[in-house]
Amino acid sequence: MLLFLAVGIGVLFLAHTAPFPFLLEAFSPSRSIWRVPDERGRKGPPLIYLTYDDGPNPAVTPALLDVLRETDTHATFFLIDAHLNESTAPMVRRMFDEGHAVALHSDSRALMVKTPSELAALLTGYADRIEQLAGRRPCRLFRPHAGWRSGSMYEGLTQIDHRLVGWSWGLWDWNWFRPPDAERLARRLAKRASRGDIIVLHDGHHVDPAADRRYAIEATRQLVPALKQRGYGFERLCVPAP
Repeated sequence: MLLFLAVGIGVLFLAHTAPFPFLLEAFSPSRSIWRVPDERGRKGPPLIYLTYDDGPNPAVTPALLDVLRETDTHATFFLIDAHLNESTAPMVRRMFDEGHAVALHSDSRALMVKTPSELAALLTGYADRIEQLAGRRPCRLFRPHAGWRSGSMYEGLTQIDHRLVGWSWGLWDWNWFRPPDAERLARRLAKRASRGDIIVLHDGHHVDPAADRRYAIEATRQLVPALKQRGYGFERLCVPAP
């Protein structure tokens, strides 16, 4: 009996915290994006989707944008509302101006326990602030902190016609409590990535608005040409607002 109870608790925990599609997504797969569907009929190279979390970060984001511009690569930035202010707004405007997509992120797992209406109102407020500070509205996409989600979160996203975004299996910069190594990270991601995959790196930190995330700059500098050499192109998860 205790074994069954432990398994049940484990399954319930994974349903809300797994860094991959699990039970919540099985019942309504169209409400989330963990990998972009195969589009073999489209012209051009197979696509990879670079995403960055926890910005904008004045210590890292501008240099990261430089690398993306130099390599002619577009990405999707998931921004934390607490890091948005008059001094970081120019970075967000630059994201829009240079063709990147901007979407919503959070700095707390607590959003998974909010009511659908509370979450909808909170995210609408986040989008309003981006529009006020940067002049354009973000995409209707939301990535929860650490991927922690719930049924009520999905209901709230449905109320405002947003979709939850995760990432492809193993394609994140988590390094098991060790400092990330840019070269090793780029090599691992380039080796594992395949058509339609979503990669997540961090140009910021959910608590520290000026965290040292320089590894993300160098990892991007190495990763992009490595994937292009394998024949991949890069695209955003949504079309930027005009």
